[in-house]
Amino acid sequence: MASRSATINVMVRAAEKAARRLRRDFGEIEHLQVSVKGPGDFVSNADLRSEKTVREELHKARPDYGFVLEESGVEAGKDPSHRWHVDPLDGTTNFLHGVPHFAISIGLEREGEIIAGVVYDPIKEELYWAEKGVGAYLNDRRLRVSGRRKLGEAVVATGLTPRNRAKDKERSEFVGQFSAVLEATAGLRRFGTASLDLAYVAAGRYDAFWENELASWDIAAGICLVREAGGFVTEINGGPNLLKSGSTLACNVHLYPSFKKLLSDAGKGK
Repeated sequence: MASRSATINVMVRAAEKAARRLRRDFGEIEHLQVSVKGPGDFVSNADLRSEKTVREELHKARPDYGFVLEESGVEAGKDPSHRWHVDPLDGTTNFLHGVPHFAISIGLEREGEIIAGVVYDPIKEELYWAEKGVGAYLNDRRLRVSGRRKLGEAVVATGLTPRNRAKDKERSEFVGQFSAVLEATAGLRRFGTASLDLAYVAAGRYDAFWENELASWDIAAGICLVREAGGFVTEINGGPNLLKSGSTLACNVHLYPSFKKLLSDAGKGK
């Protein structure tokens, strides 16, 4: 195993500290005070506490870095070249319904490029981490994307854009893509936590993942994980601007061309 850098250690400490309270809150889910941001998009006291913990830990270690936070928005730092992308509770809906599949996701951006990522699943105690040029790891084990070459043998994950965010055109395109992927692959999964979907691609558990309308905090850490595990991550159309567009396609090298074409053709109604 590669030794963790000081940067990764900072990110891991922040995630693990926030996770301790999340585990306690998850065990007492019925007592949480929950407010509603919109259909299918909830925020809880647990979410806010987790973000506060992660932000404090990261700021203490790197006081000049900026932030892109799910709940609190963008905070500029004295160092304009670095900023953290933080999802303190990815899979909030799962969490609030007692489904043990959620994560803390932290990505570090330097001059527009994601150079480090941590995704921590506090229930399974699975720590995914990656750093540019160092590789991707699950706890102490090096990760590689799957080696499958045939779409018919692939297991693929996706996500559904919440009703309040999805445009009619995008919803129609997704329905076409969903049907095409369902027909062309061995299986389709939807577990509601994009950061873990990307981590699972990096670990070879999924062969591919796609979703529209994601936020930078959903995908920043996962981008680094997949790339350092030997996979491709682009916009669904092949473009490089994932952090801005939220359009995300992650795949192993062998399946990428055919899977990208499948999604493109289906989105056009072919």
